[in-house]
Amino acid sequence: MRAVFQRLILPASRACRGNTQIGNAKKAVNFVRNAMSESGSSGFDSPRLVTKKVLAKLQREGDGAAVRRSIGRSELRSLDPFLMLDEFSVSAPGGFPDHPHRGFETVTYMLEGSFTHQDFAGHNGYQELLSSDIKTAENDGVEVRIIAGESMGVESPVYTRTPTMYLDFTMQPRTQFHQPIPETWNAFIYIIEGEGVFGVPNSSPIAAHHTVVLGPGEGMSAWNRSSSKPLRFVLIAGQPLNQPVVQHGPFVMNTEAEIHQAIEDYHNSRNGFEMAKYWRSQ
Repeated sequence: MRAVFQRLILPASRACRGNTQIGNAKKAVNFVRNAMSESGSSGFDSPRLVTKKVLAKLQREGDGAAVRRSIGRSELRSLDPFLMLDEFSVSAPGGFPDHPHRGFETVTYMLEGSFTHQDFAGHNGYQELLSSDIKTAENDGVEVRIIAGESMGVESPVYTRTPTMYLDFTMQPRTQFHQPIPETWNAFIYIIEGEGVFGVPNSSPIAAHHTVVLGPGEGMSAWNRSSSKPLRFVLIAGQPLNQPVVQHGPFVMNTEAEIHQAIEDYHNSRNGFEMAKYWRSQ
């Protein structure tokens, strides 16, 4: 099982405690391939250029999980409003032990397999979509899965507190695509499979497991220069919060005092953590 997920800061804190366990099940997200005619145009008067690329290195976390982290490491601490980006693999009965959250939103996007998520308080902010629920669009053979935001005139039903775009593209060999992005948003790409060229046609190809940070501009331009291999990547963008960020493990707040308060609340089972002390995931 593999999954890619992002974590972004929310304007208001929330508290939850949950467990993720992965089993061998049908694919939650299907792989789709397609084709599109190629040209050399960037597609925008002011395309977003690559400003940084970070290779997601393999590390171990949780209970037997293999994690490739890019955002959240020393090379790229954060990209407002995003705090962390991981690609992880785990097999049953492994997962992530029960733990608290406060101050951020987590999006888990399954690439293979399935998992279970439990919240001790049953918070209704949790949203779950099956692969069949995710809207898709196609233009001249390029297909996009729209997890959040809009592409090719199709909009996702998923609600995010912070305005966010989360798009999964698959491009056949020798194809290109151009995706508008609000100019005030920060944006990055994570390459799942293949090699891609981003920004302008003469840029160097970037390989799988890289996070590609895009600079300011009107939108993303992508090319698959390969003659035989598909390119798959996610484009993630969001409106910056422009707030101070203090992070301590699973707590993300604006000040050190708020972090200390969150830790005290958790240890004393109060202010949202009342049910956490004796709760255990099943």
